[in-house]
Amino acid sequence: MKRLPPVPLFVQALGLVVATLIAAQAAALLVILSLPPPTPDVYTINDVVAAIRHGGSPANSDGRALTVNFASRPPPRPTEGRRRLKFRADLAAALGIDPTRIVVAQPGLRILAFKGGGPLQETRLDHPLLVGGFVLGVQGRDGRWLMVKPAAGFGPDPWRQRVLLALILAAVGVSPLAWLFARRLAAPMTALATAAERLGRDPRAEPINIVGSSEVASAVRSFNEMQERLARYVADRTAMVGAIAHDLRTPLTRLRFRIEAAPDPLRAELANDIDEMDQMIGAALAFVRDGSREGPHCRVDLASVVETVMDEAALTGAEAAVERADRVVVDGDPLALKRLTANLVNNALTFGRRAQGRVYADDGMAVVEIDDEGPGMADGELEAAFEPFHRLEASRSRNTGGIGLGLAVVRAIARAHGGDVKLANRQAGGLRARVSLPLAL
Repeated sequence: MKRLPPVPLFVQALGLVVATLIAAQAAALLVILSLPPPTPDVYTINDVVAAIRHGGSPANSDGRALTVNFASRPPPRPTEGRRRLKFRADLAAALGIDPTRIVVAQPGLRILAFKGGGPLQETRLDHPLLVGGFVLGVQGRDGRWLMVKPAAGFGPDPWRQRVLLALILAAVGVSPLAWLFARRLAAPMTALATAAERLGRDPRAEPINIVGSSEVASAVRSFNEMQERLARYVADRTAMVGAIAHDLRTPLTRLRFRIEAAPDPLRAELANDIDEMDQMIGAALAFVRDGSREGPHCRVDLASVVETVMDEAALTGAEAAVERADRVVVDGDPLALKRLTANLVNNALTFGRRAQGRVYADDGMAVVEIDDEGPGMADGELEAAFEPFHRLEASRSRNTGGIGLGLAVVRAIARAHGGDVKLANRQAGGLRARVSLPLAL
C-alpha cells in the first residue's frame, strides 16, 4: 500500500485549531438551540403599585425584585407611544395621581397587553405589562421622585447560566479530541528527543524511523545522517590512533637492537625508556581497542558490580570494602562498567592505600563513590587527571605513576553511558571519585 506524503506541521496545527473551534462552536450552538428561550421579566401594574406602596417588592418568578429609592430629578422622558400612554394612565388611576407625575423611561422597553388569562397580545390594551428592564419615576407631593426599577441580579440570570454551562460542557467534550490531536503532533518530537538522548549514551545506536510531518521527517533524516557521520568520524580517528600506535613499535624494535652497542650505563637507561614507551603504546592500543568494541547493553545492578570488584581486590589482601550498596539498575555494558569500577578501585589502592565504596540513587542518577586515604590532589589537577597519559607522579615511573590512562578510560566509559565522573578532595583527607550514570527506565 502506497504511503501518503507527510503533511506539514503547520497544516496539522492549523487543522487542529480550526477543527477544535468548529467542534466547540457546533456543540455550543446545538445546546443553545435545544434550550428553551429566556423567560423575560414581566411586571403588571399591580406589581408596580405594590412596590411603590411597600418600598419594594419580593422577587418575581425569575428572581428579579423591584427596588424603590428617591431621586431629586426625574428619569429621562422618552417619546411616548400608544402603549406607554395607556400604561401610564392606568398606573396613575391605580395610584390616584395625575398621569403627568409619572415617567416610564428606558426607550428599549416593551409594553404589551394581556387579555384575560391568554397569551400576550400586542393588539389589545386591556391589561398593559412592562417587559424587560425599565426605570419608572413617580413624583411625590414634596417634589422628590420615587424611582422604581428591577433589582440588579447577582451574577448571570438563569438563562445565561444555562448558556454558560452549555459552553463549558462543549469545551469539556471537545478537550479529549484536542488532546488526541496535540498528542499526535507532539509524539514525533518526543521520539526524536528520546533518540537524541539515546545517541548520547550509545553512539552506535540504530538509526531512528519516526513517522510524522514533513518537518519531522526532514529532522529525522538530518539526525540519522549526523549520527552516521559521527560514527564514521569516531571510527576513523580510532583507526588512525591505533595505526599510529602500532607503527611506533617498528622503530622501537630497531632501537632495541641498536642500543646493544651502547655503553652499559647508557644501555640500561635507554632500555628503560624504550620499555616505558612500549608500555604506553600497548596501553594506547588497549584503550583504542576497548573504546571501539563496546559490548551490548543490558540492565546492570551497579551494587553487584562494585561488590564483585571490591571482593576480588580484598582476596589479594588489599583493604577494599563496600560501605553502602543500594540496589540501583542502569542500562549499560557490564564489562565496561566493571572495568570502570576496577580502575577507580585500583587507583584508590595504589595512591590511597584503602578503597571504600558506596552505591546509591540520587535525583534520577545512579551514583558510585570510591574513597581513598591518600594525600589527595591539588585543585588544579582534579580535572587534568582525566587527560590521557597525564600522571601526577613527577618521577614518571611505571611502578608509581602508571601509564596515565586509567581515569581517561573511566571518563570515556561513564560518558558513553550518558553520565560523567568527578574527583574531589575529602575533608577528612584523601580523594573521592564520584561516577553518575542515568538510572534505567
